[in-house]
Amino acid sequence: MSEHRRKPPQPQGGGRAAARRGQSGSSTGRRAAPRGATGSPSDPYGSGATGSGGEDRLYGGRAEARRAAQRSSGSRRRAAEPARGGRRAAPGRGRSAPPAEKRFIDYPRAGKYGAARWMPSWRLVTGLFLTFMGGLVAAAGIGYAMVGIPKAQDTALAQNNVFYWSNGKQMAATGGQTNRQLVSSAEIPPEIKDAVVSAENATFYEDKGIDPAGIGRALFNMAKGGETQGGSTITQQYVKNTYLSQEQTLSRKFKELFISIKVNQKMSKDAILAGYLNTAYYGRNAYGIQAAAQAYFGVDARKLTPSQSIFLASVLKGPNFYNPDGGVGANATKERNTKRVKDRWSWIQGRMVEVGRMTQADQAKVGAFPKLKKQSSNLSGQTGYLIDLAKEYVAKKAGLSPEDLEKGGYRIYTTFDKDKVNELAAAVDKTEKSFLDPKKREKDKHVQFGGASVDPKTGAIVAIYGGAGYNKGHYSNNANTLGVPVGSTWKPIVLAAAMKYGTYETDGEPLSPMARYNGNDLLVIRDRNGDPIPDGDKPFRQKNEGTKAWGMVTLRKAMEQSINSPFAQLGIDVGLANTQELAQDMGIPASSFDQANIKNVSFSLGTSTPSAIRMADAYGSFANDGIHYEPYSVTKVIKDGEPLKGFETPEKETAMDENVANNVTDVLENVVKNGTGKKVADIGFPVAGKTGTTDENKSAWFVGYTRELSTAVTLFRTDPDKGKLLSMNGTGGVSSIHGGDIPAEVWKDYMSEAMKSYGTPEPFPDAEPIGEIVNDTPSPTATPTPTETVEETPSETPTPSDTPSLTPTPTSTCRPFDFRCEDDSGGQNGGSDGGVTSSPTATETETDDSGGGNNGGNNGAGGIFGRPEG
Repeated sequence: MSEHRRKPPQPQGGGRAAARRGQSGSSTGRRAAPRGATGSPSDPYGSGATGSGGEDRLYGGRAEARRAAQRSSGSRRRAAEPARGGRRAAPGRGRSAPPAEKRFIDYPRAGKYGAARWMPSWRLVTGLFLTFMGGLVAAAGIGYAMVGIPKAQDTALAQNNVFYWSNGKQMAATGGQTNRQLVSSAEIPPEIKDAVVSAENATFYEDKGIDPAGIGRALFNMAKGGETQGGSTITQQYVKNTYLSQEQTLSRKFKELFISIKVNQKMSKDAILAGYLNTAYYGRNAYGIQAAAQAYFGVDARKLTPSQSIFLASVLKGPNFYNPDGGVGANATKERNTKRVKDRWSWIQGRMVEVGRMTQADQAKVGAFPKLKKQSSNLSGQTGYLIDLAKEYVAKKAGLSPEDLEKGGYRIYTTFDKDKVNELAAAVDKTEKSFLDPKKREKDKHVQFGGASVDPKTGAIVAIYGGAGYNKGHYSNNANTLGVPVGSTWKPIVLAAAMKYGTYETDGEPLSPMARYNGNDLLVIRDRNGDPIPDGDKPFRQKNEGTKAWGMVTLRKAMEQSINSPFAQLGIDVGLANTQELAQDMGIPASSFDQANIKNVSFSLGTSTPSAIRMADAYGSFANDGIHYEPYSVTKVIKDGEPLKGFETPEKETAMDENVANNVTDVLENVVKNGTGKKVADIGFPVAGKTGTTDENKSAWFVGYTRELSTAVTLFRTDPDKGKLLSMNGTGGVSSIHGGDIPAEVWKDYMSEAMKSYGTPEPFPDAEPIGEIVNDTPSPTATPTPTETVEETPSETPTPSDTPSLTPTPTSTCRPFDFRCEDDSGGQNGGSDGGVTSSPTATETETDDSGGGNNGGNNGAGGIFGRPEG
């Protein structure tokens, strides 16, 4: 394009008007410098918009003007784009102009830069706060207007809980608030009103019906996923009782809040208190004060004495833990609950005096703790125990309280096999009728049977025997009771620990069941340094049943004859902690360990008290190649048509190597074929098992298994008043009871029938040789064949041990300096087929872990099973 047609250059920014203003201010008569003379990018001496002479220069075009403007701004932001109509923003500005129109909410803030742009103004903060508070007030008003006041007579009745057998058929339906009768405030004794107010809400007559601090704690706990809390005022508890649904949700909590406020404004305090007492749950399936008075004392509410009234106020703290009958869970035994409720009964009286609702003179007239009416139930046979086992498991897995579960509406599918439950009960009944005659023999009274059967391949509890039945007044579940020492049935766990961990002599290498230990009676047990373990000022000597000098015997032989001294020493050599660790890996809860002997020699001989469920489950690890499953009793729970979470089948865990389990099984097969368990040898299919009898003959066990089923049977005798174990010497007309007779007989009768459902039983796998053989020098009298079947058969009758040998017998041949081959005589601490030196009470139940039945606890499946829980 020719030079004369080029558009005149634009001035630096501002458009035409700015150019005109710039021209009017320029020197007259001076021509612009030629292009490229000064300020050009190609001019090495230029200084930007002005030349070396400092004069302003006009640019040759728009592009050049833009470049010059950019150079003049250095690193500053690029100038704004031209405005509409071709105009540009004022020169030198690098930020956008404020919006033409003011925004309703000025955020992010216009005209501010950096952090200030995002900092809300005080006007905005104030406006939002006022809007929020106005919304809350409006919501509260709407909520208050929408809720109604509950009435006790309109309270929803609880639905039934329905329980199903493993085949899906209905087993039982329980619950339902049918046992409720409403009474007027005038019919409720003033003593229970004063007791409840004093214990639960001393400011009841002055408060506004809600506890803001308690509500805040509950909401905070729910928000962080912690434990929920109930209403902390009587008004809130009354409102809570009117809800059939007890889900812990924020929406329900807020609804309760509004109702509580409205109830407090519309109802008198006496009416609220009467409504609470008429809708509360007191245990024994009693809802309301009238039903509770009948259930516990057989009288109408208006006839309750002050002592009885204070008792019912005590139970309201939580029937599961304060009902003297006992409740669900390991910590809710009859004994513990009785102690709790008595303590609270006394505390409430003091509290009533403290807050001015009882004088000290009236307290002195209260009298003794009230005598309760005998508990009654229409649940017969094993149903009550099965239901309690399942309820405990559900409560543990679903995070429900037993009281919430009583509200009902749950469909609970269990693992219990109806046929096997009946077969186990039939086996007990058969033996009991032929063995016991309480009318003829005093020693036959208060004898208790317990049993449990578990599927080793899943952990499912298929059958239990808990006792004579609720309808016969027996409420503790003997299948899940913690408190009966297991005796020599513990020895296979010690042997398995020796194979898994080795001993200090083998430097951790497995120990062979063919290793030899001294089996003599009254053997001095030594620590790992070879020093005698003290028993006061004398060395500890382990007592066997009988005085036979066994000499050096293999552990296999010692298991066959249930000799105590080899396992007492083996437990020390393996390490008691290692045995305890393996026991827990096999499903034995640490809570069932005998704490009095947990570091003593006797621990290895069965002073611990796991339940029958736990023992059957633990032996299932031997049956299942060392794989363990936590026992469980419920497969599925449906509520309002939806399945609850947490009821998946337990995952498998490796308790021990497969060959360790198979070697233990091989040893226990020999116990059945040639040892103390010979009574079941002719059952017709492969079985392995171990007998157990405890000190003073206070309990007897047989625990055995096939590949398909592991079953434990226990027998014990209790003092009904003190709940302590009694000796069974003389029971059934025999001098003493052993695990190899009565319990083994029940086990055999049951398993003969139960195994029919499996077709051809699976044989046990062969055991490969394992571990080191220590002390491999047999005694002259101990010359066994490879199968060790020619040695002396066991004696099922205790041999008198009053005159032990005081000198070594010629059959005890020992190597030089072999302290385990010492034949010491004399001593103390007797025992029988288990070497138990102490017998815990038989009234407590396991905790844990997985939920067990009434007074049950740590048994996984129904808790064990709780653990604790079954």
